[in-house]
Amino acid sequence: MVDDNELERLRDIAVPAPGGVAKARAFAAAMQAFDLDERISAVPQGTPAGLRLTERARMLWRDIMQRKLIATPAITALVALPIAGYAAFEMLKEQPRGIGGNGTVTETVADKPVAQKPEQPAVNEPLAAAPAKEKKTDADTGTRANSQAEPAAPKPATEVDTLFRQEATPAAKRALQATPAESGQLAAGGKDGSSDRVIMSMTPPPGVDEAERADQAPAGAATTMPQSPPAMADSKLMVQPAPMPADQMQPQEENRDRIETFKTNPVHETAQDPVSTFSIDVDTASYSFVRRSLKEGALPDPDTVRVEEMVNYFPYDWKGPESASTPFNSTVTVMPTPWNEHTKLMHVAIKGFDVKPAEQPKANLVFLIDVSGSMDEPDKLPLLKSAFRLLVSKLKPDDTVSIVTYAGNAGTVLMPTKAAEKQKILAAIDNLAPGGSTAGEEGIREAYKLAQQSFVKDGVNRVMLATDGDFNVGQTDDDDLKRLIEKERKTGVFLSVFGFGRGNLNDQMMQTIAQNGNGTAAYIDTLAEAEKVLVEDASSTLFTIAKDVKIQVEFNPAKVSEYRLVGYETRALKREDFNNDRVDAGDIGSGHSVTAVYEITPKGSGGEQVDPLRYGQAKVDNGGIANADEYAFVKIRYKLPNENVSKLITTPVTAANEVSSFDAAGADQRFSVAVAAFGQKLRDEDQTANFGYDRIAEIANAARGADPFGYRAEFLSLVRLASSLDGNK
Repeated sequence: MVDDNELERLRDIAVPAPGGVAKARAFAAAMQAFDLDERISAVPQGTPAGLRLTERARMLWRDIMQRKLIATPAITALVALPIAGYAAFEMLKEQPRGIGGNGTVTETVADKPVAQKPEQPAVNEPLAAAPAKEKKTDADTGTRANSQAEPAAPKPATEVDTLFRQEATPAAKRALQATPAESGQLAAGGKDGSSDRVIMSMTPPPGVDEAERADQAPAGAATTMPQSPPAMADSKLMVQPAPMPADQMQPQEENRDRIETFKTNPVHETAQDPVSTFSIDVDTASYSFVRRSLKEGALPDPDTVRVEEMVNYFPYDWKGPESASTPFNSTVTVMPTPWNEHTKLMHVAIKGFDVKPAEQPKANLVFLIDVSGSMDEPDKLPLLKSAFRLLVSKLKPDDTVSIVTYAGNAGTVLMPTKAAEKQKILAAIDNLAPGGSTAGEEGIREAYKLAQQSFVKDGVNRVMLATDGDFNVGQTDDDDLKRLIEKERKTGVFLSVFGFGRGNLNDQMMQTIAQNGNGTAAYIDTLAEAEKVLVEDASSTLFTIAKDVKIQVEFNPAKVSEYRLVGYETRALKREDFNNDRVDAGDIGSGHSVTAVYEITPKGSGGEQVDPLRYGQAKVDNGGIANADEYAFVKIRYKLPNENVSKLITTPVTAANEVSSFDAAGADQRFSVAVAAFGQKLRDEDQTANFGYDRIAEIANAARGADPFGYRAEFLSLVRLASSLDGNK
């Protein structure tokens, strides 16, 4: 307890200079002692010296109040500062480690008495670093000299809050504007103030900026995260969470992208396994995803690189069919392999019939749009809205548009509306706003329901799903969604998927439902990509000319020792699936082109990677090998959009399909091979390990051609980016 003599002595001592740090410390200590009266245990803790410092200060303050020494606000102002200074002095003297070099005072506050050994610190209480020596500047020195020569008069108690705001750092000033709810109030989180730790933030000395304080801090010293304090009007302490290392102050956002992992196609020995079967693919999502990664300064995850999607991203001038009765034409070219002198490439190109705009059937489209909370980013819902506005401008007046959205649940935003009412459709798109979880399965059901309501016989009936990622409400398993899509596909309503954004993209789910919904999967990362997919490629995206298209190649063991398919790993089919019309496969849209590349090892070339079998070889009854002059036999199965029975197209590959040198191949063939090499390089495949980016760029540049939309020029820039990022040139 403090007696009258001690009070007399306090009154006669000189008032310390009102430095910024001293005032802030004194004010915080006094307010802590006053406000935590009922919360602070009287049981000794933390030191063997008896009562805790905050308890002594509280008792000192209560004794003064009981003696009624303070009668007016003026006296309050005169007495509060020296008493607070005394309390701060005692705290500095007896617990120097409680004040860190960054001006932060730590003190443990407990709601209940806790028995502790005298020499042990409180549980979880960090050991604060010793105060760092201040780095003084000329301006700071002058300021301190002036403050000592001309001490300012104490300010009234009613101006304490203003004083604190004037002395506070810019971060603290911003924090003072926060509400108590925003400020976090106490570090351990309790509205009643219950916590095992309170950290009071003191204003740093004038003239010392953030960078200087960071430089001055001793090695290993903890730093404190900025935290908004409670409103000072409520007489609450400014508190912050426990100290956190500087390298953890801005944690990286978790990446929840779901990408299907797969192994690169192996080399097959023709004598043992002469048949290769796969579903065609016209998706382009992988190329866009790879492009975004490279432009953000990072090599893509190898599993995001699907070589066939990269190759098929570009438009090629393959020869197309003469009429719609034969929906596509195939072109096969055999050429030397630029990355292996012992092998050759068998290049298979398919071109779909290009339906003229006047002959395009009516379209019944349902926009199924994800408006969950995660879509609230510039490259998600805002970009999505701009993309669909572009598509609406492409539609004919008789086409129909419906809009279904889903977040926590699904809802119909726009009932089937003719594209002639363009402004009504655009207004519905513009009014979309994000919020909630992701009930994608419910949205899919609602979208199919609307598509059936406005079904167009012999027309295009398609659900267009636009999302940034996972479904987390309802059916979320890929296999369950696959069965749902397969069921609805039989009604004649197809589904395409468009991905947006990063960090939550479920590429695996997108691929699954697009492949089983007789649709395409695209990734839209820019408005230019939206224009490519939904405007320039609208016909191939919307108007299907053939479905369930499969390719089967049988290699002749007399001419080809080994082969491997470049890409299409996720679209491999069993040999018996080729003739099974119940097995789903890819679709081809109007004017679409599909490219596949095999690397083959000619018989006797010396480039074999697999030892030959000792016994057995493909024979016929006459003892020879049938069609011995053929490299391979290419078979293509397809169904017309409204039919369920497949048709067959066959093409023998002979010397007539071969060119003498790589440079003798067409520009489109050579450019597509450059893209295939680039994709393999990004996947770090053995075949292209010694094939440099410079050689890829050289081939692509020589085969660049007209390039009216600049896609090939952009590809060259991506090759240069990858070269600079990849240490293995």
